[in-house]
Amino acid sequence: MNSKHPIGIFDSGYGGLTVFKSILNLLPQYDYIYLGDNARAPYGNHSYETVYNYTRECVNWFFKMDCPLVILACNTASAKALRTIQQTDLKSFDTSKRVLGVIRPTAEVIGNYTTTKHIGVLGTKGTIISESYIIEIKKFFPDIVVTQLSCPMWVPIIENGEHLSDGADYFVAKYLKEILKNDPQIDTLLLGCTHYPLLIDKIKKYLSSRITLITQGDIVASSLSDYLQRHTEIDKLISKNGTKRFFTTDETIDFDIHGELFFGEKLESERIFL
Repeated sequence: MNSKHPIGIFDSGYGGLTVFKSILNLLPQYDYIYLGDNARAPYGNHSYETVYNYTRECVNWFFKMDCPLVILACNTASAKALRTIQQTDLKSFDTSKRVLGVIRPTAEVIGNYTTTKHIGVLGTKGTIISESYIIEIKKFFPDIVVTQLSCPMWVPIIENGEHLSDGADYFVAKYLKEILKNDPQIDTLLLGCTHYPLLIDKIKKYLSSRITLITQGDIVASSLSDYLQRHTEIDKLISKNGTKRFFTTDETIDFDIHGELFFGEKLESERIFL
């Protein structure tokens, strides 16, 4: 029997590696496995039903790998699949296991960053259409105005290794100009996609110093740490050997090359077939 019971970290591709890195920096003692569903990425333009089915399949794989806890380090999966998995599927999978996302932890704290009470959210088409951030932020900060904008070109630019090119500047400036035109009072801007931190230097170049830029990695890591302290019954189920493994549903060579950009160190992944 497998003696390891790792935390599972899931994303449709590479972006979740930025969240994983933050979690690992804060909580290095746990065992982890990461899965990127690269063969079916990106999830951003898929329907609710498709994203849910893909995510459910991957969560089930994590459970078969003896993960007591799975983090959906993907905004689209968190927006389109998490609630149904939590409320319906865990009853048939295993009621002792847990699945968490990245939207709620961000929504719980983002209101603390704004003075004007006007927040901008940049994300994939799927995340924006779901209005998950608007719904969740309103639960904790009902007086905050949330303005959203999808950035359909950012993920392809990043995944094709063009995020440092001069050509990327056009689309960075384009979306920032548009969201700030829609609401000039925005003083806090959330990167609501785990890919977007790779564009952070270019994004800062086109933002005034009065705007606070928020990424999710440290927020999710802090939230996970707090969750494990409050839920000792889950914490006890997770093995603590400080190991990490990487899996992909596509070619490992491509994953290792691109994944290094997101994770900040060399990777050696294994391929799985769902």
